[in-house]
Amino acid sequence: MIGELVPIVGMLTGLLVTVAAIFGFVRFTQGPVGQAFARRIQGHGADPDTSTEVAQLRDELDQLRRQLEETQERVDFAERLLSQRPAERLPETGG
Repeated sequence: MIGELVPIVGMLTGLLVTVAAIFGFVRFTQGPVGQAFARRIQGHGADPDTSTEVAQLRDELDQLRRQLEETQERVDFAERLLSQRPAERLPETGG
């Protein structure tokens, strides 16, 4: 008689675990973390203030890159100019 109850108890345990897992998943998705995941999947995860700040930082980075390129061009020009000049000696001081 007990041997006949073992499969039934196993099925009930499996059913109970499955229902608990589904209930936990539903509660998780309805919570703040689940809502954040849903917004992220839909593409609405970014805060408008954050998006504006990221855009400003990208513009600033582009400006810094342009300034760096211009500075590198000036250094290259100065190096070429100095390499074409004959070496000038500094006046010697008798000390």
